[in-house]
Amino acid sequence: MNRKFLRGIQWRIALPYTILLILTMLGVWFYLSQFIRQIHLNNIETSLLSQSELIGDAATLPLVDIGHNDNLDALSKDWSELIQARVTIINKDGLVLGESHEDRSKMDNHINRPEVQQALKEGQGTSIRFSRTAGFDMFYTSVPIVVDGAVIGFSRVALPLDQVEADVEQLRRNILLFTLVLMAVSILLSFLIAERTTRPIRDLNEAVGQMTDGSYNQVLASSSRDEIGELTGSIESMARQLHEQVEILKAEESKLSAILSQMSDGVIMVSQDGEVVLINQKAAQLFDVDVHASIGSSLIQFLKHHQFVDLWQRCLAEGQEQSEIVELHLPRRFIQGVAAALGDYLEGNILLIFRDLTNVRRLETVRRDFISNISHELRTPLASLKALAETLQSGALDDPPAARRFINQIENEVDTLNQMTSELLELARIETRETSIQLTQTKPCVILKQACDRLQLQAEKAQLNLVLDCPSGLPEILADGSRLEQVFVNLIHNAIKFTSPGGEIIVSAIIENGGIKFSVKDNGSGIPADDLTRIFERFYKTDKARSGGGTGLGLAIARHLVEAHGGKIWAESLEGMGSTFYIVIPTFE
Repeated sequence: MNRKFLRGIQWRIALPYTILLILTMLGVWFYLSQFIRQIHLNNIETSLLSQSELIGDAATLPLVDIGHNDNLDALSKDWSELIQARVTIINKDGLVLGESHEDRSKMDNHINRPEVQQALKEGQGTSIRFSRTAGFDMFYTSVPIVVDGAVIGFSRVALPLDQVEADVEQLRRNILLFTLVLMAVSILLSFLIAERTTRPIRDLNEAVGQMTDGSYNQVLASSSRDEIGELTGSIESMARQLHEQVEILKAEESKLSAILSQMSDGVIMVSQDGEVVLINQKAAQLFDVDVHASIGSSLIQFLKHHQFVDLWQRCLAEGQEQSEIVELHLPRRFIQGVAAALGDYLEGNILLIFRDLTNVRRLETVRRDFISNISHELRTPLASLKALAETLQSGALDDPPAARRFINQIENEVDTLNQMTSELLELARIETRETSIQLTQTKPCVILKQACDRLQLQAEKAQLNLVLDCPSGLPEILADGSRLEQVFVNLIHNAIKFTSPGGEIIVSAIIENGGIKFSVKDNGSGIPADDLTRIFERFYKTDKARSGGGTGLGLAIARHLVEAHGGKIWAESLEGMGSTFYIVIPTFE
């Protein structure tokens, strides 16, 4: 086992050097071969271009004189023997007029040859490609033959590349042989060096391996007095200190985790560079992010609320505690952010604390609205009582008929106050869940029939037609019959109150989307569009409702009772066309 491990260490030391050497030598081999090949090609290109220009000058007169065009073959052969290269003379239309090595009558038009096209555009052209005529790779150069500024033809000189490639290939083989010999020697030396280096490391590695398993009390012995021996002593001392620090950190981490997880406020620690260093679960819930994914991310990308980013930046710039309350949307929430610098402990780090004030703001709004509404509602009956009492004191007591009428009015106002007090207590008990809801299997039609029976006589007195439309066979719902009946009584009573004589009120129930949908529909005065969204608020009454009396608490009680059954209630209305109140209660499963 130890020999295998030692061999692995040897490979880790020797292999990088071997790979580096191989890559270096291969790189040198490839570079030199390409470099030498390119030098050869550059020299050939320079030489061939010069020869092309000379031949072009010599071929100008025969090319201009049409009668001497037939001599260009012989001239091409003569020039080819002089420069030891293939010579081709081409007219401006691409027709080969002179060829030193091949039968020009069998050759294709050369106007589209790459070297000819380049010469036509740039004044000289070169190309290395396979020659179908010669049957091997050729190096072509071409220059235009110009007379009086007009191109009358092209001179082309070509040289086979087989000898150049043969020289380059021989050089590649020589360099490769040298590389293989050097590689073998280097591998041998690498393993010898690795053997000497890994021998004292083996025991040290075994002891450190035991430390990784949690055993920090290892006694490390080393006979070496070099750097390995010093390293052994340092590791032994470090192991003892590490053991002590680990225990301390574990204890501190447990305390910190317990505190952060139990905090009701969100906590985020941000570095000077704006990187999230620490975040607790409450902060992750507030901003709907993952705790682990947030660590190390940018605060700007993480929060996505510029007010809190500005809060952090101000605290970072001024070094003083900053505080701000921000209203968030979707869903609407109020979050208080406090930024404090941690200069004395963690230089440049900022601690951000976030507190959700949504419930506090909501309670403040509810309290303010409640005081305003109840003051408004109490003002009218109390003012009436005071006026009636003053009237009686001023002499109305001496007029028995008038006194009796005033006393009846006082009794009505007291009844109004008593009703308001009762409904306030009822609403308070429902909101605080002090009123128990006894849910049982109940038939929807039974509840509607009982509510209609209670108000049938009142509807007849108001000259209204109260219709119950509840088909048999509807599934049962889980409800408190008396409480739900109270809701429908309230809705039907409102419909009677705001429907003119001769009108009609229809109370119905149908099954829809896994629940029972109840409706109370009238053709009365309707509800203004601006008031429709607020009619379920406490004490809220439309102008028409205020003239007709009432406390403005009935619909608020109805909404709480319906929600206590797991249902929902809403209204649809067109002013002057009547109103329809809908209630959906889940069916019993």
